Amino acid sequence: MFKQLIATLALCLVVLLGFSQDRLVIKVIDENQKPLPGTTVTLDQVNSVTNEAGIAEFRVPTQKNSTIKVSHVGYTTAIQAIRPNTALQITIQLKMASIQTGEIFVYGTRAKENSATTYTNISKEEIKKKNLGQDIPYLLDQTPGVVIGSDAGAGIGYTNMTIRGSDNQRINVTLNGIPLNDAESMGSFFVNLPDFASSTQSIQVQRGIGTSTNGAGAFGASLNIQTDILESEPYAELNNSFGSYNSWKNTLKVGSGLLHNKYAFNARLSRIASDGYIERASSDLKSFYVDGGLYTDKHILKATLFSGKEKTYQAWYGTPEPLIKGDRALLSDYAGAMEIYGGAELDRLLNADRRYNYYTYDNQTDNYTQTHAHLHYTNIINDKLSFNSALHYTRGAGYYEEYRDEDELAKYNMSPVTVGSETIEETDLIRRRWLDNHFYGLTYGLNYNPSNNLKFTLGGAYNQYRGDHYGEVIWARFASNSEINDKYYFNDAQKNDFNIYAKTDYSIGNWLVNLDIQYRNLYYRIEGDDDKIKNLDFEDRLNFLNPKVGFTYFVNPESNFYASYAYANKEPVRKDYVENPLDEFPKPEKMQDIEAGYRFKNESFNIGANVYGMFYKDQLINTGALNDVGGTIRQNVDDSYRIGVEFDGAWTISPQFVWRTTAAVSDNKIKNFVEYNSVYDDDWNLVELKAITYDKTNISMSPSAVLSNDFTYSPIKPLSFSLISKYVSRMYLDNTSAEERSIDPSFVNHVRAVYSFSIGGIERIDLNLSVNNIFNTKYQTNGYTWGSMDTAGNRSYYNFYYPQAETNFMLGLNIRF
Repeated sequence: MFKQLIATLALCLVVLLGFSQDRLVIKVIDENQKPLPGTTVTLDQVNSVTNEAGIAEFRVPTQKNSTIKVSHVGYTTAIQAIRPNTALQITIQLKMASIQTGEIFVYGTRAKENSATTYTNISKEEIKKKNLGQDIPYLLDQTPGVVIGSDAGAGIGYTNMTIRGSDNQRINVTLNGIPLNDAESMGSFFVNLPDFASSTQSIQVQRGIGTSTNGAGAFGASLNIQTDILESEPYAELNNSFGSYNSWKNTLKVGSGLLHNKYAFNARLSRIASDGYIERASSDLKSFYVDGGLYTDKHILKATLFSGKEKTYQAWYGTPEPLIKGDRALLSDYAGAMEIYGGAELDRLLNADRRYNYYTYDNQTDNYTQTHAHLHYTNIINDKLSFNSALHYTRGAGYYEEYRDEDELAKYNMSPVTVGSETIEETDLIRRRWLDNHFYGLTYGLNYNPSNNLKFTLGGAYNQYRGDHYGEVIWARFASNSEINDKYYFNDAQKNDFNIYAKTDYSIGNWLVNLDIQYRNLYYRIEGDDDKIKNLDFEDRLNFLNPKVGFTYFVNPESNFYASYAYANKEPVRKDYVENPLDEFPKPEKMQDIEAGYRFKNESFNIGANVYGMFYKDQLINTGALNDVGGTIRQNVDDSYRIGVEFDGAWTISPQFVWRTTAAVSDNKIKNFVEYNSVYDDDWNLVELKAITYDKTNISMSPSAVLSNDFTYSPIKPLSFSLISKYVSRMYLDNTSAEERSIDPSFVNHVRAVYSFSIGGIERIDLNLSVNNIFNTKYQTNGYTWGSMDTAGNRSYYNFYYPQAETNFMLGLNIRF
């Protein structure tokens, strides 16, 4: 079937390559003569959207008079007659509308055009082409230095992403300037916000430290997500996708447009479900989004409420290496390490393939609901001064349920059970580990532009987190003296986060100077028992000062050079306090970030090239091991660095051909790393921790090369075919640079076809087909390792990987009225 699909696509390409005709080229610019990408252009009921150069193309109309309509949110609509003798190239200028659209919500935390920050913008049109149900990291796969993966293997459910080798604990994420990262784990779990991409206007990826923002410090990158802006006309959308592994996405969106020139409302309802590539790694995800706003030429008041509910079957345990590499002789050794000693479970392991899932309990699931409420207010005081602020509240609650074999009763505060003459101290049981939290706060920003050459921003936030962690046993074979609703551990956490920042942009001659400084104050307290540590009582108070300075030199209107220096601090996360492998109180991380780059943009080329150096003190690096719920174990290292070169380019070869490519080549090293290995005797008694020192060893899970390619052919404007490729070099599971504990390099190719058209009263119909991993590559992008040593110095280790899906597809039908 797949070969027939490829043959059909190839035949289409051959036929359409021979098709040529005259083209009508419409270029849309703003009042500053700059291109306006994302503009809707309508000719004789045929819609098109301008590209990054502000250009849309149509077939030349037949010998009749026609009308062209050009509209872009935030600008007045332009209408122009097209007559038979009209030139084949037309430039249309749009003027700013008086009503603000909502971009000001992200003004303070986004890098501005030509600022001395390394960034990539992803537009709504790009998001729509890729949004077939997979998580947000999958929409960013073609940006420099990004490596993505998912536990279930196909991008639905729990996903992961690294940028410059930094995982999501170091990637700051904001939604309209409001922090998304969990206050304790620092991670951003998009599984809790399924299909949020359908309500997203644009995403800016800032690499490195980036601009001052709200929430967790950015030690690898920042994601600034802007939700849908004001649409002046009413609309309705029905978006559906279906694909491999019984994967579905169903989305309904409606919007009122601008009512009485003041009010607008939007709503979305979504469901995403998948059986997953890995056995039993199913996902059942539901979400909604509603907003309502008051829009005038001076004020915006916008309320937003959105929520996600996820149920995912767990697959974080991974697949043992022998099932990945085919060395089944090692399976019996792995079985012992996995505490599988016989019976049906051993038979299942010995006969499994790379889709193996360790878990079999029917409800081995993660269940979590997260609801966000935002209230934004903006006041355009005059043409030089504006103020925006937001109140936010997030409510999260859920549990992870698991079956446990022969756990000790004492761990759950249960007494031994006596049956006749036998004393029972262990039992099979089912437990739930709960997280119940509240996150709320205030953000604000004051923007003052006294002249075209000078801009000031003063902003900040105060946020507070309160969370309860507790565990319950819901069933036990021997329940002993336990009672319903008993909690075998309970602890309360509180975290206060205050920050204030000031930014200024000053232009003089061909130079633009950016200055940015942030002060951040943190208070973190935990009281009570953890699952692993009793009486886990501590508090940490931290004060950070994070400055940045940057310079941009404009060679001409099309090109510029930039350079910046930034210094930042970042606090440890919860597990660093609870599970520190060195049994030490974790230290905050510090980093110096040096960036320099060149940008060039005209109608044919859009190029960015940069070099960077990120130099760490006390970086918290992954040891390679996981805790018992799939979280990475980390430890401080004295000195480490990431040095690299990045390239991000697009070349419009012709109106039919566009080539986009990215490259990230880096050296990621720990200068002197000390690894501590547990040494056991023949009776499995811990003898010592043996220290092994490595000089300039590779940082775990940090590839030295990440390359991507997107070649798009559009024989006619509504139809495009893309070949998308991704190469990721070897990644080491731990920090020893040992090839036997690493992930092999991968090279994966996908194809995508998009066809857009209008018919009758339907504004736009999009057909999207994405065939992923077309060459059926067996690859992994994430994994972990653990092991020990015996008294003779022999090392044993066990590698586990997260296999990604073989050839699979997603087909989408989007209808907009």
